[in-house]
Order: sequence, then C-alpha cells, then structure tokens
Amino acid sequence: MPTAQQVQAIMQRYVERVDAGDIDGILQLYAENATVEDPVGQAPLQGIDQIAEFYRQGLGQMKVSATLTGPVRASHSGCGAMPFRVDMQWQGQDCSLHVIDVMTFDEQGLISSMKAYWSEVNVVPR
Repeated sequence: MPTAQQVQAIMQRYVERVDAGDIDGILQLYAENATVEDPVGQAPLQGIDQIAEFYRQGLGQMKVSATLTGPVRASHSGCGAMPFRVDMQWQGQDCSLHVIDVMTFDEQGLISSMKAYWSEVNVVPR
C-alpha cells in the first residue's frame, strides 16, 4: 500500500499531467482494472481501455490548464482527495471548473478508482 506521502506525490503528478495534456502519462498512473466516475453519478468507466477513451475524448479534444487549489489530503490506507481547478472553454466561453477528485490506490501505487466531484454549478466564467 502506498504511504500517505506517496499518495500526495502521485495525485500531484496527476494534476501536472492533466495540465500538460499528457494523456499517455495520465494513463500510466492507472491500474489495468481501474474505475473512473467523472462526474460522480455517471456510470463508472471500467478498465484502462474505457478510461483511455474518456481522456482522449475529453482532454484530448481541448486545451486545458490544471492547478491544485489546496493541499492533497492523504490517508494511511491508500486513499487521497484533492481540490483543483481546470481552466478551459465550456460552451464557447473561457471558464474554470472547480473539482474535487477522490482516488484509491492499489499495492503498486496505481490508481484503482477515481471519483470526480463536480457539476455545472462548479463552472465559473473567467
């Protein structure tokens, strides 16, 4: 199980890779059988193939920047949560999306699940 410090580092690396638009780098952080629920309430994506398609259809189609907006909170049980902001265009307008991601990690320190908490009420025009 990754330590709390390792969870913090991996989650920070995730935001850095989103900011860089590095889809392959993001996918390297996930376990083969991981799940993604983005946003929470959507049907979870199952496995790296569905997750790859999700990132390629979303992040791969637009220019975004991502920044942590607070510290990564990590537990000693391989879980963490972080607030961050994604700057992008939403319906033709420059905006910021404020998100909280909650992740769990497997024994190898790979993301086994990611849940993103956001909705349109978290989209703010810039």
